[in-house]
Amino acid sequence: MKHIFIIGSKGIPGNYGGFETFVDKLTEYHQNNRELKYHIACKDTKIGEFVYHNAHCFKIKVPNIGAAQAIYYDVASLNYCIRYIKKHKIENFIVYILACRIGPFMNFFANTIHKLKGRVYVNPDGHEWLRAKWSAPVRKYWKISESMMVKHADLLICDSKNIKKYIEEAYKKYNPKTTYIAYGTDLISSKLNDTDPKLISWYKEKGLSKKNYYLVVGRFVPENNYEIMIKEFMKSNSDKNFAIITTANIKFLEELERKLHFKRDNRIKFVGTVYDQELLKKIRENAYGYFHGHEVGGTNPSLIEALGSTDLNLLLDVGFNREVAEDGALYWNKEDGNLAKLINRVDQLDSKSIEDLSKKARKRIEKGFVWEFISSEYEKIFLKG
Repeated sequence: MKHIFIIGSKGIPGNYGGFETFVDKLTEYHQNNRELKYHIACKDTKIGEFVYHNAHCFKIKVPNIGAAQAIYYDVASLNYCIRYIKKHKIENFIVYILACRIGPFMNFFANTIHKLKGRVYVNPDGHEWLRAKWSAPVRKYWKISESMMVKHADLLICDSKNIKKYIEEAYKKYNPKTTYIAYGTDLISSKLNDTDPKLISWYKEKGLSKKNYYLVVGRFVPENNYEIMIKEFMKSNSDKNFAIITTANIKFLEELERKLHFKRDNRIKFVGTVYDQELLKKIRENAYGYFHGHEVGGTNPSLIEALGSTDLNLLLDVGFNREVAEDGALYWNKEDGNLAKLINRVDQLDSKSIEDLSKKARKRIEKGFVWEFISSEYEKIFLKG
């Protein structure tokens, strides 16, 4: 049996995020696999162990130390893994680290794991060092950390072809071994129907109705281009609403209001977060169109979920988004008026054109982004390693 230790997600079950959903789905699809045994780190306020999807889950208690929490969590998780491996005399194992947060410690941990006859795999995630939320010193740390993790990893599993290419080119001197396995989704429709009280109540509360809103779902951060999407929507002639499902960020919200005065436009609706996955899926399915403005990072979970459920997808024209959607979406750029023109155009699209785009988007997902396929690709990589 091959033991797979996964660290870097917040843990399972009940945490919603890209890595968290990935770990949840991977363990779900492999729960009856007799060749793979998973050990999953879970961030918590107390220590302990439990079993979920037949995976051994271990809680790591993380003190409230601000931005350094993530680094502490990964280091503490690795220390736990090493103690566990030694105690149970496990020889056939892989430690899979999600994201590049602990570069300065990577040499030590890689050497320790190699001495125990294990291997270290890393998912480099996206361009963390480009994110606007970080100060210059923190960005510098992320870049250095990334380089050290690439240097000492036995394999880098990239969830985007563009990230794979970037790793190979930027760190050529380390001759990194890379592979590509995308992020996944499913094509199962929401269990809720259009008359479900939960959906009707949400629509009533938010002032929305089926096919009468554009939607965006994602973290409320500058590099997801909310400013451009809101500004351009305000310029458009659309009689639809723009529903924004996102996390709270009062400072950024106030900054956008100062710049755009979006509160004067009653079509712009910040509707909070939706953690009920069936409700969120139904909201996606019933949207007239979906905006995607992410430009930092690899294959974005919210994009794949939108392509699998929303008929019409309007994406920022960057390599990460084009490689996923190809001809199953329409594209916009940051030029003044570009997105507003596209909104005016798609507002007039006939049902056949929308249906054609929807079919192409779903075909893209079927071809290489469903969880069943993604988990089988991971099984091959893990058993080969």
